Amino acid sequence: MDTEKIINAEELFSQDKEAEWILAAKEGDQKAFHQIYIRYHRRMYALCWRMLADKSSAEDVCQEIFVQLWLKISSFCGDSQFSTWLHSVATNIVLGYLRKQKNWLQKVFSIEEQGVHEITVEMAELSELDKHIMRLPERARLVFVLFAVEGYRHEEISTMLGMAVGSSKSQYHRARSLLREWMD
Repeated sequence: MDTEKIINAEELFSQDKEAEWILAAKEGDQKAFHQIYIRYHRRMYALCWRMLADKSSAEDVCQEIFVQLWLKISSFCGDSQFSTWLHSVATNIVLGYLRKQKNWLQKVFSIEEQGVHEITVEMAELSELDKHIMRLPERARLVFVLFAVEGYRHEEISTMLGMAVGSSKSQYHRARSLLREWMD
């Protein structure tokens, strides 16, 4: 019971600090923004890494997320949790990046042309599940990450990716089937 109270007190303290950092960052305080960066960088990088399946692109897009956050933080009005708002901003930036990139077939060929050593080093940094997520076809990977990891509904995913709700569900089930097959 005491441990639960301690955890809740720590969480409240953390939320209060975050609220202070957000207010200060809205006023241009770079140190406060740096605290936000420290708090969310790993989560944003993980989101980019899972969705893009490419370390270099994930690093670039993660950096872009924080550039855009600096520019847009004043538009955060507190209607939702900051983390929810930030994930929405980040997801839109990742999807925008993907739209600007080559089509998925060209991307597959460019991945095959990468050095085997480079891919092996990048994959060594991932958990077993993440390694399998990276192997999924792009659409299935995107839907899986958005639904299973980020918690978006299929209706939201269909809008984000410009596909029918049924296609989103189909891609999700395809991803799950492949992951089950690979994990066995």
